[in-house]
Amino acid sequence: MFSVLAILTARCLAIVLFLPFSALDKILNPKQAIAQAEQAVSARSLATILLLAGFALEVVMSVAILSGIADRLAAFILAGYCVITALLWKQFWKIPDFRLRGESRGRETFWDFLKNLALAGGFLLLAFGTNSVGAQRFFAHPLASSNPYRTIDREAR
Repeated sequence: MFSVLAILTARCLAIVLFLPFSALDKILNPKQAIAQAEQAVSARSLATILLLAGFALEVVMSVAILSGIADRLAAFILAGYCVITALLWKQFWKIPDFRLRGESRGRETFWDFLKNLALAGGFLLLAFGTNSVGAQRFFAHPLASSNPYRTIDREAR
């Protein structure tokens, strides 16, 4: 039972940014969310579509990871989402005040960029596992579940 709780906790921590917070923020602050998306794509209609797609992706993929249903594919998709959002919304290279010492909006954005990439790495570990066999299994059967809550039968040991 403790092992199931540990896995559930790890999965909750992996998606905590998306399901309760980012998705809820899009619901509670849609104008601000669309304005932020519009900065990256410069078209309000495209920004709205991206926002709705992002909301759906955050909710559906987070639920898949928590439930264990097609969880590896969901983690793979969220990894891509993290990389794309880093490239679109964490463009530290465009901020003129990037410096290593003192106040710097560019450096703060750089840290956010790296956090998105690190989160993508965590999701890729969830998708592939920790070795090449897991990656081969994923690419052979991307919709398969990792069966995260399965426990070892005492008699089978």
